[in-house]
Amino acid sequence: MFSALAGGVALLGLAASSVVSGAQQPFALSGGKFESYDAGLFSPVEDLGLLSTSEFTALAHPTFPNYNVRIKKSDFCDGTVRAFTGYIDIEARHLFFYFFESRSNPDKDDVIFWTNGGPGCSSSLGLFMELGPCRVNDVHNVTFNPYSWNENANIFFIDQPIGVGFSYADHGEYVSTTEDAAKDIAAFVAIFFEHFSSFKGRAFHMAGESYGGRYVPAFASAVYDQNSRLVAVGMAPINLKSVMIGNGCTDWKTMFPAYYEMQCQPKTIDPVVDISSCVGTKQALLRCEKRLKEDCYDTTDAINCQAALSFCRDHIESPFWTAERNPYDLTKSCNADEMSDSLCYSLITKISLFLDRTDVRKTLGVDHSVQGNFSSCNGNILNRFGSALDGIFPADYYIEALLERGVKVLIYAGVNDWICNWVGNEQMTLNLEWTGKKAFASKPLRDWQVSGRAAGVTRSSGPLTFATIYNAGHMAPYDKGEESLELVKRWLANDEL
Repeated sequence: MFSALAGGVALLGLAASSVVSGAQQPFALSGGKFESYDAGLFSPVEDLGLLSTSEFTALAHPTFPNYNVRIKKSDFCDGTVRAFTGYIDIEARHLFFYFFESRSNPDKDDVIFWTNGGPGCSSSLGLFMELGPCRVNDVHNVTFNPYSWNENANIFFIDQPIGVGFSYADHGEYVSTTEDAAKDIAAFVAIFFEHFSSFKGRAFHMAGESYGGRYVPAFASAVYDQNSRLVAVGMAPINLKSVMIGNGCTDWKTMFPAYYEMQCQPKTIDPVVDISSCVGTKQALLRCEKRLKEDCYDTTDAINCQAALSFCRDHIESPFWTAERNPYDLTKSCNADEMSDSLCYSLITKISLFLDRTDVRKTLGVDHSVQGNFSSCNGNILNRFGSALDGIFPADYYIEALLERGVKVLIYAGVNDWICNWVGNEQMTLNLEWTGKKAFASKPLRDWQVSGRAAGVTRSSGPLTFATIYNAGHMAPYDKGEESLELVKRWLANDEL
């Protein structure tokens, strides 16, 4: 979800560890390159079934001396498959993750990585509200989700960057750019696949929503670029097949004009902003676009770029907020207090209370260092990334590069969303500079169906697909579980929508 408001700790209860002894670890990064290692000194855990339910098992690899992965069985939520939780330890930084096996064929099905956005929002929202194996309906009420994406895939949910959800740092360290976060994610992926050999070579897909439109392209690119270095030291490359971005905020050059269209034109529903405000917005739009181009993209002038963003928000976004509509679903109302308290969804508050339960935290293996009430979104992280102008980085450049290398890209959007809407996302896909640009643009939008009814429209050419989901908002899997799952199942199977 994207909010527009928007001394070392000992490892807990380590079981058998694959960490190589200090005398056998001359394998640090050298000059940005991995040094080769003696495979005979590395002992992978291999089988997830060997993991403990009460203690963490530590996974390491000599190629990544500063990284450690702790993982344990935490069978919960689904009830039909094995579930695991753990931490990615990067020295004094600790990223929390959940992992669920596929309900169909865990030994053969693809692997999906999922992250929510913010920046600063926990992937527990994706897990417990949208596409995970269970839905938290209240503090003590959890139900099976038949439309979970682990119907046909093994799936990770990761609280990142540091400070999100159950992730934390020992000494106040933090990450304030997506590129820094990408290094940690790429290392984790390599360590996991190297230890659990049954996943080696398995198709891997990186997915996310909202600010995930910035995260996922960079994370996938880091995984792709890392592959050549893995091969050089004798490790198996990651079989990165695709990225999937739902209602992503990837390119502000297309999103600000799309705000005007969504709130002042009948793109999804009738205009929600009064005529006078729309006229003022239209007058300010050209100036907004000009200032963004000159101060945020043509140059790297931080002060002027922040001023340009403030101008755009004041003149383009502000009229929408006065309309008291839910920014994640235009068809619903939401006042400022509701937005501040629960991002317009009372269920988010219930998920936080569920994750505050002592028994739940014990089952998950949450470190004792994590104190206080659970927070679905961290405003400090939002501010740090904003101060670093991280969101202004042209993430579409990463998408272009991935497409040129044969990595498939799915951009999907619930049509009721305003904050990272389908209009801006469609225009972003049409603007992408890659060898398939003309072929993609030449394709007309067409209906795609689920169970004989129209589910949205789509355009596809080569490795790039754009799709909408009718009657869905920002969190499309929450609003339209069946349609979202069917979209993903067809994508994984390489079937046409």
